[in-house]
Amino acid sequence: MAGDYHRGEMDIQEQASTYAAFGAMTKWGSLAISVVLLMITLWFCTSIGFFGGVIAGFVLAVLGVVLLREKPASGH
Repeated sequence: MAGDYHRGEMDIQEQASTYAAFGAMTKWGSLAISVVLLMITLWFCTSIGFFGGVIAGFVLAVLGVVLLREKPASGH
């Protein structure tokens, strides 16, 4: 019945871990798609060619990993 519900008593560990996993997959998947799109755009649509696209993709991947990684929790 509706009267059996008590706010805050439900274990939400599975929902919280699913939400965290979805956020991580979205973040890293977006970076991977961006790297691939940059590489193939530079490779096929400019005179830079394959190696220029790979270098630019590598730079974007490194910057993305540095900027998107988890920050340590501050002690404040």
